[in-house]
Amino acid sequence: MNPSELSAETTQSRRNFLKATSIATTAGVLAPHFASAQEPASKLKLGLIGCGGRGSGAANQALTADSNVELWAMGDVFGSSIERSLGGLTAAKKEQVNVPSERQFLGLDAVDKVLASGVDVVILTTPPGFRPQHLRKAIEAGKHVFCEKPVAVDAPGIRSVIESARMAKEKNLNIVCGFCWRYEFARREAFGLIHDGAIGDVNSVYSTYYTGPVKPMPEASARREGESDVEWQVRNWYNFSWLSGDSLVEQAVHSIDKIAWAMKDIDPIAAVAVGGRQIPANGGNIFDHFHIVYEFPEAVYCHLGSRQQAGCHSENHDYIKGSKGNCRITWDGPIIRGDVNWRYKGEENDMYQNEHNILFGHLRSGEYINDGEWMAHSTMMGIMGRMAAYTGQRITWKMAMESEEDLAPDNLAWDGDFTPTAMPRPGQTKFS
Repeated sequence: MNPSELSAETTQSRRNFLKATSIATTAGVLAPHFASAQEPASKLKLGLIGCGGRGSGAANQALTADSNVELWAMGDVFGSSIERSLGGLTAAKKEQVNVPSERQFLGLDAVDKVLASGVDVVILTTPPGFRPQHLRKAIEAGKHVFCEKPVAVDAPGIRSVIESARMAKEKNLNIVCGFCWRYEFARREAFGLIHDGAIGDVNSVYSTYYTGPVKPMPEASARREGESDVEWQVRNWYNFSWLSGDSLVEQAVHSIDKIAWAMKDIDPIAAVAVGGRQIPANGGNIFDHFHIVYEFPEAVYCHLGSRQQAGCHSENHDYIKGSKGNCRITWDGPIIRGDVNWRYKGEENDMYQNEHNILFGHLRSGEYINDGEWMAHSTMMGIMGRMAAYTGQRITWKMAMESEEDLAPDNLAWDGDFTPTAMPRPGQTKFS
């Protein structure tokens, strides 16, 4: 059976889904949940939804974090992704992998089948355009969640994620997010010192995400005969804003998250931005460079520079200036200079692994962690910056949060036709 056959019965309106789940939550529809610690002797069943490279890596880290976790079910729209992921995970963690063919689910409705298969914890690593729906379904089903960043691609999705995070708190469900730098020991200590006043009041932040192209859009000639619009776009998801949120929201959002972290996750007042596309888009609709200026209270301005072009200067640094010093974060780690002089001397760690160590540590202890509020906030800052760049307008936080722009198809079907929004043109593209 192919994905189009599986998904034909599950065609749904994303907009209607978000509205319906909001109503259901308001009405207090809550599924059973874990009310106590999960004893180390109890085996936990893991479901992987989205079996690409990031999902496979996350699953391996989950299995490494807790030896009594078993990979139980997998779901994706591409059978080749499941096959490749399962092969690699079996080779790495054979004793912890138990995914027979009947628990390998293919299609847009694979998320529902994984959630119904008896899993306790799920990893959500599909393209981010699907994240709000998948998170809502996982929380309604009473599952603990590792949720990759970004958590949405538009404001309706963000509002749904915020509501899902609230539901998770009510149900004592854990949510750990893939904003990995917040789980790296050196940066955790550095930002803790900044928040404790080591550089005084933060006056400005400049963060960079200058890199080469991540997933270039192939020529139209690479499209397979009979391949639908939706399949073609999902196969090349990074290049379509309804699936990735754009390069800013999908990749540079890591640097935006560090700006948010430095500012103690308070809301920016507004954003002004520039951006555009230099590399041929080949039918995609995302920019390859941005510069965002975020305005915060007390005349604090934070800058984000992002570029994904070959042959250019590469850098992924953060420069945080305070009234009593500064913090510079480069590949060598964070350094604080000023009234306080500090350099990290503690243990180095794998931040990707630590995300899962913390998730399963909380699950076993009966304590709860919920990254929902700040993961939505950081993602929304990325979306806000994209709105400002696409339109050429000054976008306030209130405007961004209340936006009704919904980027996805109204009726999503694997064999469906869908023409995404045109390549944005600042000054002509309207805010909505």
